[in-house]
Amino acid sequence: MPAMELTELVGWMKANSTKISFGTSGPGSPSHASGLLLQKLTGMQFQYVPYRGGALVLQDLIAGQIDVTFGALSTSLPAVRDGKIKAYAVTSFGRSAAAPNIATVDEAGLPGLHLALWGGLWAPKGTSKGIIDMLNAAVLAALADPTVRKRLADLGEEIPLRAQQTPEALAAHHKAEIEKWWPILKAANIKPE
Repeated sequence: MPAMELTELVGWMKANSTKISFGTSGPGSPSHASGLLLQKLTGMQFQYVPYRGGALVLQDLIAGQIDVTFGALSTSLPAVRDGKIKAYAVTSFGRSAAAPNIATVDEAGLPGLHLALWGGLWAPKGTSKGIIDMLNAAVLAALADPTVRKRLADLGEEIPLRAQQTPEALAAHHKAEIEKWWPILKAANIKPE
C-alpha cells in the first residue's frame, strides 16, 4: 500500500476504486458498515470481500490478499505494532489510550467517519428490575476492578464513564446507534437476520 496517511489512502482508493478489495467480517458487520459509511462520505465504490470473521480478514490483509479493511483495535493493534499492517486512523472521537500515536479520523482528514465497537449486557424482555439492578451492580464492580480495567485498556478497549454504565444509558446509546446505522444498512439492501 503506497499511502502513508489517511488522506493519501483515500486518494489512492479513489484512483483505483475498481481494483480495491475491501475485506469485511460479513454482511452487516461493523467492518462492512464502516466501509459503507466511508463510501457515503467519499462517494467511492469498491469491491467487498466478505469473510466469516475478523481474524480471517486480518490474516488475508497481512498476506496481501485484500487491500483494506476496518478492524477492531483490540485485534489489529498487535499486527500494527509488529509492522505487518498500517493503521491510518482510529474511528473514535478521541485517540485511544492503547495507541495514542494513531490519529483520529477527524485529525487525519476524514471527519465524520466515526464508528465505535461497543458491548452491552442484555436480558430477556420482562426481566424484573431487581434482577436488572443486580446484573448492573455486577458489571459495575467488574468494570471498577483495576485488573479488568488494565486488561481492557491493553486491548484498546475504552470503558464508558460511570454515568454511562446504566441500563438507561445503554438503551439510549442503542437507540442512537440504530438511528445512525439503519439508514446506511438499508440503503445497501442489508437485511437483519
